[in-house]
Amino acid sequence: MIRHFTANHGAAVNQGNTNGVGPEARAGWGSIVDDCGFKELVALLDPRYTLPSRRVLKEMVVKLYEEEKTKAKAVMQRVEAVSLTADMWASINMDAYLAVTCHYVDDSAKLATVLLGVLPFPEAHTAVNITAAMRSLMEEWGTEGKVTSIVTDAGANMVASVRSLNLRHALCFAHSLNVVVKKSLDATPGLQDLRTRARKVVTFFKTSTTAKEKLREVQEQMNRPVLKLIQELDTRWNSTYIMLQRLFKERQSVGAALATLKTDVRPLSSEDYSGRMPAFARPLFPGNSGTLRGEESLRVQDHPNDENVNAILV
Repeated sequence: MIRHFTANHGAAVNQGNTNGVGPEARAGWGSIVDDCGFKELVALLDPRYTLPSRRVLKEMVVKLYEEEKTKAKAVMQRVEAVSLTADMWASINMDAYLAVTCHYVDDSAKLATVLLGVLPFPEAHTAVNITAAMRSLMEEWGTEGKVTSIVTDAGANMVASVRSLNLRHALCFAHSLNVVVKKSLDATPGLQDLRTRARKVVTFFKTSTTAKEKLREVQEQMNRPVLKLIQELDTRWNSTYIMLQRLFKERQSVGAALATLKTDVRPLSSEDYSGRMPAFARPLFPGNSGTLRGEESLRVQDHPNDENVNAILV
């Protein structure tokens, strides 16, 4: 029951910041109070508690949103200088959004952040449309004339938009690093082939329910933790390392599962695991160590030497 609740509502209950996100979008999860699994969970936690109706919950969320937004706007009126960050992104359903965040130093000399807005962006992602959206947010929050700089990626539309707004522009270091490293990975002899075959294995286990269940079954039979494979992402260069690291860790389980399934997908070879992966881990790991420090699944040193490169993947 708790697994059911977490799987279906984990994202909803983790939404802690209400500033800048439209109340209609947040109130959509009001249906949680009608969910059987959630009702059972609440009854287990406190049988005396009566859940509010969907209508009441929606009203509570909208009220909280407006209150917090009013407080945030009052703070922004007192701030003399701010910087902005802006990014275009897509939801799991491929709905486009523009997120704009404001950063400033508060009265206690501490860095503070306010999410100005996460705007649905169904129109074309042109510089003109992005400029109009950002200008509207800046006017609403009273930041015009206070913006010292804005950070975005190096997309031509973003660059042109910032130029139109006549703001000091700083390119996002993380985006720039990702472009440089991805180009380097693509140009590394042998790594491209390894990545292609690794992605094929991961895709198979992610898209086939039968394969996914078989992998879980094999992991349990081997008394291993049930871990899913991780796919490489174009927008995160360190995901190449994470994908290979997880495949290395689950190489026995993956090999055993594939041996029992009807598929033309072949597991990576022993040479891949013992030779190619450790060899490619050397250049991947030094820059990756900082980005992976928060990854719970990894237990590695910040600066490995040649002798423990193999341990990087374990």
